[in-house]
Amino acid sequence: MSVPDTAAAPGAPARLTCASLPADLIELAALRDRTHVLRALGARRGLSFPEFGRVARAREMVVLCTRPERWLVLTAPGPPGAALSLWREAGAGCAAAVDLSSAFASLYLAGPAVREVLARGCRLDLQDEAFASGSVASTHMAQVAVTLAALPAGWLLLTPATTARHFREWLTTTAGPFGMAPRTGVTVATLSGEMPQ
Repeated sequence: MSVPDTAAAPGAPARLTCASLPADLIELAALRDRTHVLRALGARRGLSFPEFGRVARAREMVVLCTRPERWLVLTAPGPPGAALSLWREAGAGCAAAVDLSSAFASLYLAGPAVREVLARGCRLDLQDEAFASGSVASTHMAQVAVTLAALPAGWLLLTPATTARHFREWLTTTAGPFGMAPRTGVTVATLSGEMPQ
């Protein structure tokens, strides 16, 4: 029998912060036998396309690989369609680009209780030995599809926009015993290391 959770003590510091992350999200899929061309394109831009299950951070970009030869590229939000046009033009002949910016909600969690809170609804082993910084995976949490990435100072979560409200409500309830505070000012540049976290 488990012990019921209790709410965080009034006045106790929050052990978790949560921020909505404004971002453009482009999925790049390497065309057959063209992965090396896409990687060369990324290298010219100072960007490394990580291996499956890994995250790469570059100047004002975060790149996640949750499926072989497919990457999710997060950048600061720009004019509608600008990020897609940029990647379609640059990746012509080596990759297909799809704009998923409106399809997903992006959250950034930080604090000493993040792993414990996420583990309460996640099927993955989130212990540091199994899911170290730089790891990324897609799974289900609270009956919702979630992509989660462990970064040096926090966690990036992507969830479908259509179920984002449900997921945030679950997260708020689950984090209750630890205290969760809203956070502002988190950008893709923060995650990519351009700004202090």
